[in-house]
Amino acid sequence: MSKYDIIVLGSGPGGYVTAIRASQLGFKTAIVEKESLGGVCLNWGCIPTKALLKSAQVFEYLKHAEDYGLKVKDAEHDFDAVVKRSRGVADGMSNGVKFLMKKNKIDVIEGFGKVKPGKKVEVDGTDYSADHIIIATGARSRELPSLPQDGEKVIGYRQAMTLDKQPKKMIVVGSGAIGVEFAYFYNAMGTEVTVVEYLPNIVPVEDEDVSKQLERSFKKSGIKIMTSSEVTQVDTSGKGVKATVKTKKGEEVLEADLVLSAVGIKSNIENIGLEDVGIAVDRDKILVNDYYQSNIPGYYAIGDVTPGQALAHVASAEGILCVEKIAGHHVEALDYGNVPGCTYCSPEVASVGLTEKQAKEQGYDIKVGKFPFSASGKASAGGNKEGFVKVIFDAKYGEWLGCHMIGAGVTDMIAEAVLGRKLETTGHEVLKAVHPHPTMSEAVMEAVADAYDEVIHL
Repeated sequence: MSKYDIIVLGSGPGGYVTAIRASQLGFKTAIVEKESLGGVCLNWGCIPTKALLKSAQVFEYLKHAEDYGLKVKDAEHDFDAVVKRSRGVADGMSNGVKFLMKKNKIDVIEGFGKVKPGKKVEVDGTDYSADHIIIATGARSRELPSLPQDGEKVIGYRQAMTLDKQPKKMIVVGSGAIGVEFAYFYNAMGTEVTVVEYLPNIVPVEDEDVSKQLERSFKKSGIKIMTSSEVTQVDTSGKGVKATVKTKKGEEVLEADLVLSAVGIKSNIENIGLEDVGIAVDRDKILVNDYYQSNIPGYYAIGDVTPGQALAHVASAEGILCVEKIAGHHVEALDYGNVPGCTYCSPEVASVGLTEKQAKEQGYDIKVGKFPFSASGKASAGGNKEGFVKVIFDAKYGEWLGCHMIGAGVTDMIAEAVLGRKLETTGHEVLKAVHPHPTMSEAVMEAVADAYDEVIHL
């Protein structure tokens, strides 16, 4: 039986990062993967979707070339070529992970892995043992009883990335990151898109001002938005799909070529041996402590199978922290209150910390500042004037409680707020940190200035 110091089950952005850090720390490491190195994120999630979204963005630029004083005649898109490019990007990233496994001398065990008692992992009938086993099996598209996925007319995100034919009409159920990103992509490509959201606002985890701005932007681009609405049943017996939607005003039947179910994710914890080992699970998540140890010594879990935010960068951070703790390093528990969230539709959405509503509910006396990109020189020059930066500070101590952005490139800007909050930066310190001009990032400084009644360009 092969013996390792650490075996990682799953090679997504949690698993492969964990394995590399373990190897760097001197552990003999193996990683188990049933499909493709890089997991969902690299192959079917974060990376290929960004490639699709970039194609949509470039196509939109071409359609609006005259706004920039340029002439492009009859710009067209090739849907198959767009999908092919996306798959090529994903394949390149997966090959990159293969290289990293080789470089870091990590054994890749291909097949379906199960944990067993006695610190063992079984992969397709062969047992491997390790002192430490880290479960990083991720998640998949969640199915609703009223919306069973058949992979053809009612699809999940995987099928949405590789459709043979572009639909003329599409219903997107759910308006979290996955839902709004695909809604933007297909709308930009020319599909008639309707978004159905159960809660009162789209992107419901975001600050309400951001949700309302994105709804305005989407409606302006021709996307139909139905909030406080629920798909109660779908009829796939005909050529397309008929979806019955329950709204405040009553029932409505929508017709489309297909329905994309984007109602969240389901942890991959079935049939991987948790019950045999006795690993505690609650509400679809493996229970772990601050350092990702399960209730059974020698077994750990990170990423989407644990109760933290289901985000690639969270899984990576958890995995690094987990193996550094195993190595005996002094590590601090992850601050889940300072994890940024990013949505890559257009305009982009990025946020960290408390929303204005949450800050008030927690009893803070707050200062709120907001700076619209319509007042930004860089945004005007770039033709990207939609959106704003919003900041929230504790009035008493100047603590940066939250930062919320919507606009072009904001997913690249949010790290300033994450780092500032990590370093316990105050509003006045942000104001005195000179920001370059002209940049989109100036809007952060201007929003802070607005919170403290010192704004210059409003």
